[in-house]
Amino acid sequence: MISIFVFSDEKAWSKRLKKKEEFFDKICQAFPKKYKFLNKKVSFSLLLSNNKKIKKLNENFRNKKKPTDVLSFPFREKPKISKRTYIGDIIISYNFIDKPKSQNLKFFKEKLIKTFIHGFLHLLNFDHIKYKDYKKMLREEDLIFKTVISKID
Repeated sequence: MISIFVFSDEKAWSKRLKKKEEFFDKICQAFPKKYKFLNKKVSFSLLLSNNKKIKKLNENFRNKKKPTDVLSFPFREKPKISKRTYIGDIIISYNFIDKPKSQNLKFFKEKLIKTFIHGFLHLLNFDHIKYKDYKKMLREEDLIFKTVISKID
């Protein structure tokens, strides 16, 4: 079972996402079986933020002086999922998800789900530095996204 602690320091999220905790819980409940961690208690935090704050974090932790869509901070380099495991923190920037501003709510939510899945996989030690790792991560993202969309649409 997955528990997410959802926080927000950007008011704009409330305009597009009314029940944040419910929204992300529903996504995790729709994950494929291997990512549901049945009979275990896996938890992480999610901060819904903005470009200004994510830029600062990106600079402090990755030496990149620009905002990004998502940052993930795994609690351990190689997470060992045991009975109770905290896997880390995800931060998502509203400004990236809300581009273009003219997009409808369905597209906004799909983009948010994809970004969330990407951040979640980083917490599980997936990365995209090498091309073969990029392909592996992309395959997992697509698998999870298709499963989630088929269950919550």
